[in-house]
Amino acid sequence: MYLLHGKLTAKSGHQEEVTTILLEASKLVSTSKGCKVYVIGKDENDQNSVYVTEIWDSKDDHDNSLNVEGVKELIMKVMPKLDGQPTKGQELEILGGAGI
Repeated sequence: MYLLHGKLTAKSGHQEEVTTILLEASKLVSTSKGCKVYVIGKDENDQNSVYVTEIWDSKDDHDNSLNVEGVKELIMKVMPKLDGQPTKGQELEILGGAGI
């Protein structure tokens, strides 16, 4: 399995817009082969950050999800709302847990 955890930093005042776009993306990628979890979250004490946690059957499944119709358009829609380029997410080894 493949786990990716990332943080996106929205420009000031754009956190809700970024969150909305990522929630749209989650609906699209949830139909992709191998998608187990695609969760969007935020910290109420940080008005600019949005977190994405993804679990896939494989890294290839994750990479292929970028080809789902509409995903690239949503990426282009969110980029101007971000404060700089997104940093590469953490690729973590799954050790186990509830639901895995």
